[in-house]
Parts: sequence; C-alpha cells; structure tokens
Amino acid sequence: MSLFITFEGIEGSGKTTQISRLATHLRSQGLEVVQTREPGGCRVADAIRGILLDSDNAGLAPTAELLLYAAARRQHVEEVIQPALAADQVVLCDRFTDATLAYQGYGRGLSLELIENLNTLAGAGLCPDLTLLFELPVEIGLNRALRRIENATGPAEDRFEQESLAFHERVRQGYLTLAERNPHRYRLLAAEAHPDQVFAQAVKIVDKILIKRQGL
Repeated sequence: MSLFITFEGIEGSGKTTQISRLATHLRSQGLEVVQTREPGGCRVADAIRGILLDSDNAGLAPTAELLLYAAARRQHVEEVIQPALAADQVVLCDRFTDATLAYQGYGRGLSLELIENLNTLAGAGLCPDLTLLFELPVEIGLNRALRRIENATGPAEDRFEQESLAFHERVRQGYLTLAERNPHRYRLLAAEAHPDQVFAQAVKIVDKILIKRQGL
C-alpha cells in the first residue's frame, strides 16, 4: 500500500526525531517503509545539501538557493520517492515542496507562483497524502536546534539557524498559512509537548489514515 507522508516544521520542531519513531512503528505493523529527507535522500541530493546548509555559504543568493533545492528534489524524486511509491511502500519524507514555499517563499520573499511552478516540475507533480506540521514558537525551536548543533559530531548544517528571528517567524506563519489552505492533508501537532506525547499524536493521526486506506 503506497502512502506518502511529509514532515514539516521550523528548525528544532522535533520532526526528525518523530519520523524515525514513526518509521519503526509502521514497520512493526508489517509495512515497507522508506524514510528519507530533503534536501538529500540520495548521493547527488546529499551533495547539494552540503552546499545549502553550510553556514560558510551565507552569501548564497535566494534564487540560487531555490534552484539548488529544486535540483536536489528532482533527483531525489526520480531516484527514491517515485520508485518507492510504485512498489507500494510507505514514504516518510523529512520536508518536501511545502518547505520551499515556507522558507524561500514566505521566508525569503520569492514569488510563490514561481515556487509552485518549480515545485511541480521538480516534484514531478507529487502531492503528499498527509503532511504533519510540528508547530511551536520560534524561540523554543531555535534554542533546541542550537543545542543540537552544539552536540553534533558531523557537519553543523547551521546556515538557516543563523537567520534572524523575524525570518523564522515568517517561515512559521507561512507554514500555518499553508495548513489553513490545505486542510485536507495537513495535521498540526503541538510540538512543545514531551516527545512521547508528540509521538502519540502522530501515531493517532497516521493509524487513522491507514485504517481508512485499508478499508477497515
């Protein structure tokens, strides 16, 4: 049974932790699950990720940033997401096209129409069946993200954490606008809660979708 679920939210919202827990939960039910992320998910896209998230590249022009995300996404979709869905697997993706609208559109101020057109091309017209939005105040999310970076042993990937509070607030409000405009697929989770409580919220939502899909 193919199912495409995306995880969205500002920095430090906890979505990366929850996607791993949900993948384990679904596999325990006998489902084939592909857990992936953007930017990244395959060799070429991971190489582009290194450029996009490195704070040494703070001077990257907004439109160049947008195009790099699109290039990484197209490779990721063709190499990972489309084959998995065609094989009736569940795809859990940490960020997808909505992130580009939130960050490069609402955050950077680039044309939403341009981004939507580019998303359609780069994403091969794919639309998630369900989008989980991990919602919390910007200050809390950034504090969490900065603590994670301090404890990281690999690349810091901190270019976006260096942006202003105003930028991140625009991103957050952009996500809330997208959720309001797409109520059929968006579900909001209170991400300030304890991780176990957040996970319980996610499981309840996803299990309900699975039951509906399986006609139980």
